[in-house]
Amino acid sequence: MAFNLRSFKKIMLANRSAFRRFLTKLENNPPRGLDQLAARTDIEVWKEMDCLACANCCKTMSPTFTQVDIKRIARHLDMSADEFRKKWLYKDRNGDWINKQQPCQFLNLKDNKCSIYEVRPRDCSGFPHHTKRHMTEYMHVFKQNVEYCPATYKLVEKMIDKVNSK
Repeated sequence: MAFNLRSFKKIMLANRSAFRRFLTKLENNPPRGLDQLAARTDIEVWKEMDCLACANCCKTMSPTFTQVDIKRIARHLDMSADEFRKKWLYKDRNGDWINKQQPCQFLNLKDNKCSIYEVRPRDCSGFPHHTKRHMTEYMHVFKQNVEYCPATYKLVEKMIDKVNSK
């Protein structure tokens, strides 16, 4: 099942400011039961979404690699942590280790599968972080991910309908 990223980007751009305003409103004045509503909505979203049809996160973003991630992945690739960092990563302005290139070097563009899936960075395994923390504490991530992740976009779209229908 192919996913049309071009269409997603057009729709997202048309709705980005409204979605950001909604998320800011939730952040500043969360309705009662927000986390439970988000968790139920997240379950609905994943019945409709297939990450392998999209992989936009792997194509346009980089995870943050922790030292634990680096050691685990390097060992899996039969390299030293230093060799892994030199070959694939750089330190960004925040001092975080991230990919040198996009799309991710471990993404197979033919099937959108990760070649290191079983040892992927923690940041990848938790993406898009819909239920990681209380929604209001992680709103900055929703505001960012709504632009890259169709599942996050869909979650916010459904949340708008649910919150406004109350």
